[in-house]
Amino acid sequence: MSSARIRYAYLKGQTWLYRRNYPKEVAALLGQQALKQSLKTSDAKVARQRAAEVNVRYEETVDQVLSGALSLPQRDAVSDASSSEWATPSELALARLRATLEHSEPVRYDQVIQPKVTVQEAARRYLIQRQSELRPGGFKSVRYSIELFWSKYGNRKLVDLTREDGREFLSLIAQLSPTIGKSQKTQGMSLDASVVWSSQSKARITGRTQRRIWSQVCHWLDWCVYQGDLEANPFSSVRFEAKVRHQPYAVPSDKEVKHLWELADAVIGNVLSICLLSGMRAGEAAGLLREDLVIKGNLGGFFLVRPNQLRLLKTDAAERQVPVHPALDPVMAKLPSAGPLFPDLKVNDITKRFAKLRQSLGIDRQGLVFHSTRKWFITQCERTGVPEHFTASIVGHKSARSENGITYSIYSAGISDEQKRSIVDQIRLPAGCSP
Repeated sequence: MSSARIRYAYLKGQTWLYRRNYPKEVAALLGQQALKQSLKTSDAKVARQRAAEVNVRYEETVDQVLSGALSLPQRDAVSDASSSEWATPSELALARLRATLEHSEPVRYDQVIQPKVTVQEAARRYLIQRQSELRPGGFKSVRYSIELFWSKYGNRKLVDLTREDGREFLSLIAQLSPTIGKSQKTQGMSLDASVVWSSQSKARITGRTQRRIWSQVCHWLDWCVYQGDLEANPFSSVRFEAKVRHQPYAVPSDKEVKHLWELADAVIGNVLSICLLSGMRAGEAAGLLREDLVIKGNLGGFFLVRPNQLRLLKTDAAERQVPVHPALDPVMAKLPSAGPLFPDLKVNDITKRFAKLRQSLGIDRQGLVFHSTRKWFITQCERTGVPEHFTASIVGHKSARSENGITYSIYSAGISDEQKRSIVDQIRLPAGCSP
């Protein structure tokens, strides 16, 4: 599902931003090209209301500037500019501005030099804002990256950061051990201390992790530019050269699925069953409410995967409707009749519990994690001949493409509920799994 369209506003990350260009003559007088402002929300309805309020302020500003400019005394400079065939609105505005200055008494201001913000101060402001916009797991990742940078350069003035600092930061994070932060001893270590501690072993964080840290720091610097604390991101020209190798999740074998299903774990057994037969992510299933289950006549029950008070969604495409597999009917009957279906479960609980179950079953295969249940569902769809873009609409993938390579969601309203029901009903549990 495409994101809501709001005139003069756009979604960047999890926040709606407003930008509307001023007319050229107004921009020349104000000294800025556009009105830019964060709407400070991820909710499209709230953003639409706030954008309307900013629009009113924009119109008032333009009216005041134009009415003030048009009422200025007409001097030769104005007349000459306005009568020239090649004169542009900007030139006319500048002529009027000069006329205004000539007819005005000079205004004297006490020179006040604004203190330049430090890296630490800018980082703190950014983290305070992001804490209200991101889910806990996402914010934890962002905070780690920003605080790692802050620990090295926190006392520096933000405007004093250079391209060389970016290159130095990249070289330092490439020396980090993957076990940093996973023990109480290493939690909260500065970047320099982490590099020293990491030198005790040869293991290093992957290129993917390095890129995540780097991109989060660069995103913060872009935010500083937007806030007006920087003229430009000093790291924008620094190349990230570490190799990022794709590490796909393993697909559970039929034997492994059978063992996990029959185990019927009291903690995550029901969530695991739902994810296996719907392709949901762990957070999507854990955040289900009873109100998210609807009945559509003879098509049976459907899960409404949508944002709610328990969780947001990964992308706009993640908002979707998924048929309830017939084998899940006994599972759904055991869950609460109202409110959250899994009130005591968080994603962290699910992933850690799955690791213990895997260990108890003697399953020791690299890449086999709870998210592998989603890959099993997608694999079953593929093996039954379901087109890729049909499967994508059920599992909530963002970039579903047709056979011609055209982005599917641009030209299609999506597959019907009947087609979704047919696809899900084709998924078969391994032989021996009792519903």
